[in-house]
Amino acid sequence: MGSGVYSATKHAVGAFSESLRQELFARHVRVSLVEPGATDTELRSHNRPEFVSALMARLGDIKRLESEEIADAVCYLVTRERHVAINEILIRPTQQASPNISPSCP
Repeated sequence: MGSGVYSATKHAVGAFSESLRQELFARHVRVSLVEPGATDTELRSHNRPEFVSALMARLGDIKRLESEEIADAVCYLVTRERHVAINEILIRPTQQASPNISPSCP
């Protein structure tokens, strides 16, 4: 199963976030990129069965992140002092080997 478009989109979002951060820093606007790994969300029900099967084969029975764990990371970002900028947070399950797994995995 190819993931070229997904990978390209992730890269584009990262580049856009960095550009936006550089454009807005003088206005004290912080731009942060949260990159969740395999997360247990309702999005899995929106995927085609063959995609779900492929994800299950890649992820096996690892414990996926919960949406509350991602929300905790976002809360951390937005509650830092004004002079603190956290540009990126990559958060994924300890057992997830590859960052190139869709966050909408089952």
